[in-house]
Amino acid sequence: MNKEATPSITFRPMNIGDVPAVHRVETDAFTSPWTMGALEQEMLANEYAYYLVAEDREKIIGYCGAWLVLDECHITNVAVLSSYRGHGIGEALMRQMMQRTARKGARTMTLEARLSNEPALGLYRKLGFKEGGIRRGYYTDNGEDALVMWTELNEDE
Repeated sequence: MNKEATPSITFRPMNIGDVPAVHRVETDAFTSPWTMGALEQEMLANEYAYYLVAEDREKIIGYCGAWLVLDECHITNVAVLSSYRGHGIGEALMRQMMQRTARKGARTMTLEARLSNEPALGLYRKLGFKEGGIRRGYYTDNGEDALVMWTELNEDE
């Protein structure tokens, strides 16, 4: 995406037909991406799964996944195509997820982030997340530790 271009981003809940496009985002963003089968299982078999996609003129360019259990929301993944990064799309996705899950009854949100992922950590801190602890060796691709973060949600945000 041209840095001068202004994307016209829309957000909507993910559906099973979105899996191939979401998988393309996943493989672009992560060194150990989820499989198509895992994403399909989230859509078809996980009653707690709630996923949003970000679209630019009907092209899926990012997504955010969560598990919504009772009054807790656990973010599973947030990803934006590399060609669209730097435009605030990841932040907008997170804000959408925070608002929508709060309306569904979530009162807290938690996630894990790589200790080396400074851009993500900065974003989560900007969104009000606090550090909750370390999960040693959390990432299976390289054994990196994860920082556990959490925040309280407000339905009015």
